[in-house]
Amino acid sequence: MPELPEVEVVKKSLKKTIYDLRIKNIEIPNKFLRYKINEKLMKKMISSKVLSVSRRSKYLLINLNNKFTIMFHLGMTGKIIITAANKKKYKTSFYYKLEDTKPIHNHLILKFSRNILFTYNDVRKFGFIKIFKTNNLYSSSHLNKLGPEPLSKKFNSFYFKNNVRKRQICLKDILMDQKFIAGLGNIYVNEALFLSKINPKVRANKISLKKIKLLVSNIKKVLKKAIQEGGSSIKNFNNIKGKKGKFQQFFNVYGKQGDPCSRSNCIGVIQRLRISNRSTFFCDKCQK
Repeated sequence: MPELPEVEVVKKSLKKTIYDLRIKNIEIPNKFLRYKINEKLMKKMISSKVLSVSRRSKYLLINLNNKFTIMFHLGMTGKIIITAANKKKYKTSFYYKLEDTKPIHNHLILKFSRNILFTYNDVRKFGFIKIFKTNNLYSSSHLNKLGPEPLSKKFNSFYFKNNVRKRQICLKDILMDQKFIAGLGNIYVNEALFLSKINPKVRANKISLKKIKLLVSNIKKVLKKAIQEGGSSIKNFNNIKGKKGKFQQFFNVYGKQGDPCSRSNCIGVIQRLRISNRSTFFCDKCQK
């Protein structure tokens, strides 16, 4: 599943591609996703113009001048394909190469001005597309209980300390809780905990303020680096221009079970365990 940096890269690509364009036509080859696409409402978006493209947590938001917003969640295999006026295709793909993207899995095609086609393709259908009145968007069930964005000023050591002091669950679980922090996912939690020398199994309410400050700083550092590097191409993630993410080159622990710790002064070995049914990687020596 794409995490915050990957969705942020898609958002940036879309901003460069469809900003200020008008929807000229809409096709819905297959309305069945996690939730059915509302065909009647979707067709009402014809003639509207893209005011902005934004992101909240792992949701992509296309804000239109008719006071509606189209929300996309990419699920496991959702991808957005842009076809330029010269018929050349560019992709956002987390699991498949462009040539493996079959039209049978197309669910939504937006034809924009300048002959730009925007296609949402989803093999496993875990993603979804919904439309909200823009004024009501943040009161929707998808967004109204989300925690702060990890790169925002609201996510700081004061917020962290106040919201974990009564939480006896392990730290890894609380970092994966979208109500605590929005958009943070498994890859980047593993990497931030490693940089902070914190064991993912430690109880959230037992972590010191010093460690909290370090962890908050490293979460922001890891995410910024991942966005700068275009995301992580574990399973062929590409942005719309076809450029692969390369943050995976900077992994210290994720997927490195059995490897020696990357810290020069550490003799530890990267271990793998499952916490809440998710793979967790950490050094058995320097993460205490």
